Amino acid sequence: MKRMICNVILPGVLIGLIVIVCYPICMKEDGFDFFQFWILSGFLFGFRKMSMVLIPKNYGIGGSLGVLALNCIIGGIIGGFVLCYMIIKIFAELTCILLETFGQKVLK
Repeated sequence: MKRMICNVILPGVLIGLIVIVCYPICMKEDGFDFFQFWILSGFLFGFRKMSMVLIPKNYGIGGSLGVLALNCIIGGIIGGFVLCYMIIKIFAELTCILLETFGQKVLK
């Protein structure tokens, strides 16, 4: 049960909440903006990688804000890939748990 809660339910709820919050923000009059949704939903997962790409040094205030914005975009894109990996990992773990429940031996 602990494995189910830690590896499937909590990450699934976290991803669900992020998607529910980001979806209305990305709705536009002329359609849905998938790139903005990718960046916003992946931002929390790529937050650690943001400051590792470019460090604003010897810039003015505009250059520093531009580099910070670029870091946020790059962190969101990286986080989008991490988000996809986490979703695949959740489904794989759920499949392993279900197979073990029904008596199949699963190699990890």
